[in-house]
Amino acid sequence: MFFVATAPIAANGHLNLSPKGLNSFLILDEHTVAYADLIGSGIETVAHLKENGRIVLMFCAFEGAPNIVRFHGTGEVVEPGDTEFETLSGMFPELSGLRSVIRVHCTRISDSCGFGVPLFNFQGNRDQLERWIESKSMEQRADYIREKNSASIDALPGARPD
Repeated sequence: MFFVATAPIAANGHLNLSPKGLNSFLILDEHTVAYADLIGSGIETVAHLKENGRIVLMFCAFEGAPNIVRFHGTGEVVEPGDTEFETLSGMFPELSGLRSVIRVHCTRISDSCGFGVPLFNFQGNRDQLERWIESKSMEQRADYIREKNSASIDALPGARPD
């Protein structure tokens, strides 16, 4: 599990912080990471990256040594139809509902103590997202993305219509 934070340029825009999981993170090289962006109820990260590219990913140790690692950088959205989408998406395990791949060019990688982070035991992944996605046809998924993911809550452009 990790967290992704982004923000729009506008001072009155909404900051975004999203939890991620499901084996959706990859290290591409010593300065580049990526994660699978799955269909969801919001499109804030994608919209913010398209607007300004600023992003930070944070990993917390919930067991073992109390560590936190942050990947600061510039993110880009690689969507279906982009030349690199098939290559990048093929690097992930099969994940239902892949909407895009977020690639982050890291400009700073830092660690800090996680003394305030509680200890948790992993019990398993939730299956609701996968079940919801698999219950929808490709057309229904596309309709959902057009309806719910075409713009952010601040009216910034989101997912590219197909």
